[in-house]
Amino acid sequence: MKVFVTGATGFVGSAVVKELIKSGHRVLGLTRSDAGAKSLAAAGADVHRGSLEDLESLTSGATKSDGVIHTAFNHDFSKFAENCEADRRAIETLGSVLEGSERPLIVTSGLALLGSARSSATEDDEPVPPSPSYPRASEVTAMSFASRGVRASVVRLPQVHDRVKQGLITYMIATAREKRISAFVGDGLNRYAAVHVLDAARLYRLALEKESAAARYHAVAEQGVPIRDIADVIGRRLNVPVVSKSPDEAVGHFGWLGNFLRMELRASSAQTQDRLGWHPTGPGLIEDLHHACNLEA
Repeated sequence: MKVFVTGATGFVGSAVVKELIKSGHRVLGLTRSDAGAKSLAAAGADVHRGSLEDLESLTSGATKSDGVIHTAFNHDFSKFAENCEADRRAIETLGSVLEGSERPLIVTSGLALLGSARSSATEDDEPVPPSPSYPRASEVTAMSFASRGVRASVVRLPQVHDRVKQGLITYMIATAREKRISAFVGDGLNRYAAVHVLDAARLYRLALEKESAAARYHAVAEQGVPIRDIADVIGRRLNVPVVSKSPDEAVGHFGWLGNFLRMELRASSAQTQDRLGWHPTGPGLIEDLHHACNLEA
């Protein structure tokens, strides 16, 4: 299958590209830069120049392909609403090209769309509707094409990690290095689900090959790691105090991250594992976190 991958040079997307090629698929990878083109070519992918804002490039990439995996998202949270709108337009464009063809469209979403109740979310849980406080519309937009001849499905990502990056936890480490305090919010008992990046890439590939319409998949290996445990590891590895911040103090200490660190992002993946035969095998978040921190900063 020839697969058009957006975000093909990103943290998750680059792993997806390698997983697809290793499994015998052809990849057309979207990139805006010469460096990105070079890395895609080195991985064995075909290069497609463009960006999420260049809707013509998305149209031509999807037109040339047997299916689309959309992993791109601008994670500059200072422009979150603007980036959510760009994501919505990109999904609308990709879906419109595939409409009526029964070709697969796999869109990336996140557990934050499920709200923050202290219970493990499942694949059956409906996303919170887009709102000014959280305007991301990835799932709603993707699923609107499921009844329009597109095999649209959604992969909900938790904290995706390896020894270099750990999702939002990477920003916790940076803040601890800068302020010489490893902090958590409240009692720190809220939990974050997690998955190793290579396990996530394999899930995308399996979802593509199953080609189920209107399916939601949870790329979750660990249902929920307590934020307090994460802060403790960061504190030990950086040799800084571990402290609690009140919800009112959190934004002042963490900036935009403060609101996220109050959330419960716990989820199960039992249905996903059963449907796809997906069984994560990579190291856990805490194990990779030990490697990401050091005593130098």
